[in-house]
Amino acid sequence: MGIESSCDETGVGIVRGTELLAHALSSSMEQHVRFGGVVPEVASRAHLEAMVPTLEQAYAESGVRVQDVDAIAVTSGPGLTGALLVGVAAAKALALAHDKPLYGVNHLAAHVAVDQLEHGRFEERAVALLVSGGHTEILLVDDIVTGITLLGQTIDDAAGEAFDKVARLLGLPYPGGPHIDRVARDGDPTTIAFPRALTGRDLDKHRYDFSFSGLKSAVARHVQHEDRMGRTFEVADIAASFQDSVCDVLTKKAIDACLDHDVKTLIIGGGVAANGRLRQFAEERAAKAGIQIRVPRMGLCTDNGAMVAALGAEVVRRGLPPSSLNLPADSSMPVTHVVAA
Repeated sequence: MGIESSCDETGVGIVRGTELLAHALSSSMEQHVRFGGVVPEVASRAHLEAMVPTLEQAYAESGVRVQDVDAIAVTSGPGLTGALLVGVAAAKALALAHDKPLYGVNHLAAHVAVDQLEHGRFEERAVALLVSGGHTEILLVDDIVTGITLLGQTIDDAAGEAFDKVARLLGLPYPGGPHIDRVARDGDPTTIAFPRALTGRDLDKHRYDFSFSGLKSAVARHVQHEDRMGRTFEVADIAASFQDSVCDVLTKKAIDACLDHDVKTLIIGGGVAANGRLRQFAEERAAKAGIQIRVPRMGLCTDNGAMVAALGAEVVRRGLPPSSLNLPADSSMPVTHVVAA
């Protein structure tokens, strides 16, 4: 069983190997909309209220109770400290009450592991592109539990964060990703030549790194210029041009990582993996490079308990020792640290 509470989703998943038995989820997203972003205190309280009902939903879906599971996995980090604490405390209580081994696992590695519920176990090394509201990384995955190497990451805004900020500039609701994706379908992505950061002179130094703060500023300047000129800016064209800039850089660097490391499989995970244009860019470029793309279905891209259970199952399969009941909530847990002691 896996428990996820790193941000605004309370998730409980139950798996048997790579078979998904339950995928229960409760989101507090609607409570954050009026603030234009996730409020940690609101998220923590929502987790407290949702934890037991979400556990009960998972039991009902799977026909499995906590007494029947072999182990309990929980997101130990990274994430919002208060939100993480709710999930960790719940997992500790269940493990102690039912004498089950407890495994604190890494949220980012779980986003990679969840693909195994969709497409089966990884047969060879892979590159993973993780793209969400809080994280943007390229990982080399030799082994999902013991062999993850961080190749590159954002040096400022995460891609999902950039979507949210640009959506606000364009008068679109929070969360911005789905709304920009929807509006951009009616726009022309060649209208505005927004910058592709860290792809020119800085490429050697930041070959697999990302930067989206300058792109966000470029969108803001464009909107302000149109306002000063008394012109009505075309939201669809700006959204499409911005989205293409992000997806172009993300997929180019991910494919470059595959080619540089002689890897034939690219895994894309995280909430932004649901973006249609990102998937299109990735599929086209991967086909040209002879690389296989693995992307979980939409419901498994965002934060959920199934991904935590999937990673927990791999940890158990390898016979690693359980985490201590003193397991902390580690808001800055590095992706190379897959299992907490």
